[in-house]
Amino acid sequence: MKPRACVVVYPGSNCDRDAYYALEINGFEPSYVGLDDKLDDYELIILPGGFSYGDYLRPGAVAAREKIAFEIAKAAERGKLIMGICNGFQILIEMELLKGALLQNSSGKFICKWVDLSVENNDTPFTNAFEKGEKIRIPIAHGFGRYVKIDDVNVVLRYVKDVNGSDERIAGILNESGNVFGLMPHPERAVEELIGGEDGKKVFQSILNYLKR
Repeated sequence: MKPRACVVVYPGSNCDRDAYYALEINGFEPSYVGLDDKLDDYELIILPGGFSYGDYLRPGAVAAREKIAFEIAKAAERGKLIMGICNGFQILIEMELLKGALLQNSSGKFICKWVDLSVENNDTPFTNAFEKGEKIRIPIAHGFGRYVKIDDVNVVLRYVKDVNGSDERIAGILNESGNVFGLMPHPERAVEELIGGEDGKKVFQSILNYLKR
């Protein structure tokens, strides 16, 4: 039986279909959920990339105050796996499910390119299929991706080279309980060689490994 996963769709989400497809080809039973839906039936919840509400206030700030936010917080408290990608990471920060802040890139410009990352922690539900220190290549696409630390955090992914001014080149972090993962790079856009690379597949394979155990 395939694990059930859902992709939360906000007004302005533009990577929801990418996330759905990545889940589908990697052994999950995916569904889309809206802002009034419940999340009790899902083992994995993905907050996708995109410009929720046009980023008119702060990226992720409006989405973090939607009705679905209470469901996400409840799922996090219950230990369900939650992954926020790009704008989804911003939403998790705004919900205070992850520590820190995400500010405008140090260049002041939107950045869209493939970047090299280092897997700093492979002892997580999201990275167990990688080797610690493994170098991977995954695309980014963000204007407000500069991660700023306000406390010690569990760093999972780090940029090999500085791309946006993030403190300590941090690209992805995990909460203290180990079930909420936020990252700026897009693993769902790196699941097939046809589109440039498949290093992102291991993120979904890691989750599958964890859920099957």
